[in-house]
Amino acid sequence: MTKKLLLVDGSSYLYRAFHALPDMRNPAGEPTNAIYGVLNMLRRLQKDIAADYNACVFDAKGKTFRDDWYPEYKAHRPSMPADLASQIAPLHDAIRAMGWPLLMVDGVEADDVIGTLACQAAQQGVETVISTGDKDMAQLVDKHISLINTMSNEALDEASVLTKFGVPPNRIVDYLSLIGDAVDNVPGVEKVGPKTAVKWLRQFDTLEQLMAHADEIKGAVGDNLRKALDWLPMARKLITIRTDVPLERTVADLVMLPQDRPALMELFTHYNFRTWLREVSEAAPVVAAEEHAQGHLFAAPAQPARQYETLLTVAQLDAWLVKLASAELVSVDTETTSLDPLQAQLVGVSLAIEPHHAAYLPLAHTGPDVPQQIDFATALARLKPWLEDATRAKVGQNLKYDMHVLANHGIHLAGVAHDTLLQAYILESHLPRNMDSLAQRHLGVDTISYEQVAGKGAAQIGFDQVELSRAAEYAAEDADITLQLHQTLYPRISVNAGLAHVYNQIEIPLLPILWQIERNGVLLDSDLLAQQSHELGLTMCNLEQRAYEQAGQPFNLNSPKQIQAILFDQLKLPVIKKTPSGVPSTDEDVLSQLAADYPLPKILLEYRSLAKLKSTYTDKLPKMVNKATGRVHTSYSQAVAVTGRLSSVEPNLQNIPVRSAEGRRIREAFIAAPGCVIVSADYSQIELRIMAHLSGDASLVKAFAEDADIHNATAAEIFSVPLAEVSSEQRRVAKTINFGLIYGMSAFGLASQLGLERSAAQAYIDRYFVRYPGVAAYMQRTRESARSQGYVETVFGRRLWLPEIKSVNKQRRDGAERAAINAPMQGTAADLIKLAMIAVAGWLAREQLQTRIIMQVHDELVLEVPESELSLVQANLSNLMCHVAELNVPLKIGLGMGKNWEAAH
Repeated sequence: MTKKLLLVDGSSYLYRAFHALPDMRNPAGEPTNAIYGVLNMLRRLQKDIAADYNACVFDAKGKTFRDDWYPEYKAHRPSMPADLASQIAPLHDAIRAMGWPLLMVDGVEADDVIGTLACQAAQQGVETVISTGDKDMAQLVDKHISLINTMSNEALDEASVLTKFGVPPNRIVDYLSLIGDAVDNVPGVEKVGPKTAVKWLRQFDTLEQLMAHADEIKGAVGDNLRKALDWLPMARKLITIRTDVPLERTVADLVMLPQDRPALMELFTHYNFRTWLREVSEAAPVVAAEEHAQGHLFAAPAQPARQYETLLTVAQLDAWLVKLASAELVSVDTETTSLDPLQAQLVGVSLAIEPHHAAYLPLAHTGPDVPQQIDFATALARLKPWLEDATRAKVGQNLKYDMHVLANHGIHLAGVAHDTLLQAYILESHLPRNMDSLAQRHLGVDTISYEQVAGKGAAQIGFDQVELSRAAEYAAEDADITLQLHQTLYPRISVNAGLAHVYNQIEIPLLPILWQIERNGVLLDSDLLAQQSHELGLTMCNLEQRAYEQAGQPFNLNSPKQIQAILFDQLKLPVIKKTPSGVPSTDEDVLSQLAADYPLPKILLEYRSLAKLKSTYTDKLPKMVNKATGRVHTSYSQAVAVTGRLSSVEPNLQNIPVRSAEGRRIREAFIAAPGCVIVSADYSQIELRIMAHLSGDASLVKAFAEDADIHNATAAEIFSVPLAEVSSEQRRVAKTINFGLIYGMSAFGLASQLGLERSAAQAYIDRYFVRYPGVAAYMQRTRESARSQGYVETVFGRRLWLPEIKSVNKQRRDGAERAAINAPMQGTAADLIKLAMIAVAGWLAREQLQTRIIMQVHDELVLEVPESELSLVQANLSNLMCHVAELNVPLKIGLGMGKNWEAAH
């Protein structure tokens, strides 16, 4: 049987892994994405390709012979990012520990080492598979040598090289010489791309023949070819992979060595590769006797057996209550009948007191053959004192939900010390945080999914119907895994002062406050909403008729296909952009641009806006009123937005429009209870104030310190006019710049907003930065820090991760840089409003007031205040909210009151 050699182009995959994977770090904050990516690829290759000989080849440090030939070779490549450079040595150590022969040869590139070994193998009748992402390697392909790109699953033999490039492998060097290699800074023939190169080589066969007949090539492309004639031999020389490099090791030497399991365990532990650590640990035998004799005995740590108990008797429950009383921290989880926290009823409770030691208390299982359970009321009565004991510390995954479920049964969960959802959010807000993902990522454990026990789709059953032994295993595992995640995640938070502050002083204290706000709910005037819905419907009917008149025929205003036909086929309006399928787009951006010149797009935009208000709010909100409370109860997601902001769902209170009269009218339906008023407290220009604090710009700080109109002050600066002479148009421009720049607005974006030429918009921006140099310096400093760290931070230490900051895609990278500038402001604003909620709720509790926080929307707190407490609340609210943190500029709130939200806002 023919033997096989597997050669891995490690340098090719090193960069690809670093840029393709998100920013990954171990508990010490060291980057790990390149290490993980390359090792993962090597592990996959070992499974997929059974080779007799193997080697992983990397470029050695220093110059190569090509640099001597052509000093500009690879000169345009940026220097290696520090986060990548720091991963190379441990990656090499890990590859060697995995048993791979690792080769680096001074003075030549990895390609040349691979080419030499592949040719030597071919001479010995050994087939070679080269794993690479480098197109240059296609020149090596022949009947004995093939390529595979492990990241794209692309395999290339002689036939597929011809199919992909249009030329056979023995013409790849000629082909690349003509089109050039931008990555290595090897110029080709100017304006000659793959199609022209293939055409020429098919006509003239070789580069030499093409050069000999260069005079026959007509037009500008022929002129460019003739200009490059002196250069092309050097280009060909640079692109050609050497196959005669002197090597100390032969193909026969490239055999896999036994894994160095202790070294791998140390590396995988250090870099937090838990799944791999578990595999190595479970597979690791006691080492050989001679190693034992040297005092290096190593045995894999035994995985503790799971001790999961189903509590079916009062005696079993009482025994566990004794354990709970002495446990330092207990993991709690509930199994329920619904995902709606205010409607869900208990099916069971799971508890874990230490890793692998958990219990499930079934309370309302009704499935077939279910054994006798403890009486529901009896079980809860016994468990309630512990659940409500604030001195008994609890941890859970999304405990706010469990607090609601228990409250539905008259139990107030106290002692909430930790939440693994919030821990994961603090550490890695850019990564999935469901328990299955967290367990796999941090514990190397594949958990039982809900679908595995309850089914999915139409066949899914309620948890109370799941066979009890299976339900108990699933539920106990949830509590167990939660405790293990806490023991893994919390130490990583504790070692960083900023993260610890955000977690311990903001997120955890906020959790029970959000729970209370959600249970408070907000009163709705459903009759008013019904009236508004009717009026919106009448207006939409009127808009339909106007649209028909403009189109000259009736059509469906909700059909993009019919709108596209009317606008572009019938009315011949200009096509702004196309959809991925190639038809003219009718999205909101397109209609907005067309609306400036044509009436029908403007009508369509107005119709869509009203239709969204009607379906999302005026029709839907009355149906969401809780029958038991008569109020709407939104759910605040504390761990969704990467900036730290809360998000509101079912219903979403964050997106009710405030710039249209119809949107503001919807707020009129959010009303105060009899004898109460609505009070709104809204941070004023909070993100601009945070910009002043972060940048330290003297002019901005001074303007806020003097409580000046910041937009007037900016206009006076950039237009060089006295403050008293600032015109309304100048203030409008300044306001657009102030808010635009904190969101990373470009000159193009500013020009679009202000209706200016791009050069005029750029001049405004340039003038702004001249007058506010601290802002310009902050932006540059932030970009550099983001690129270096992969994240930015709020004033309080919250990390805002930017996975695309090192993307090879310029558009994504630019977007990440814009986010890097704005994220610290958005994130700090989010932290401030959370601190305000904690301060206000704490004050209300201490004063034992009846005032309740009923909503948090963007930078605003909304309270329902009894009229008897109004003066006290008004007197204290500003002081409470404006002193939650000391910035370089004063915080300020706008305070309003009224019988409804709109009147108070």
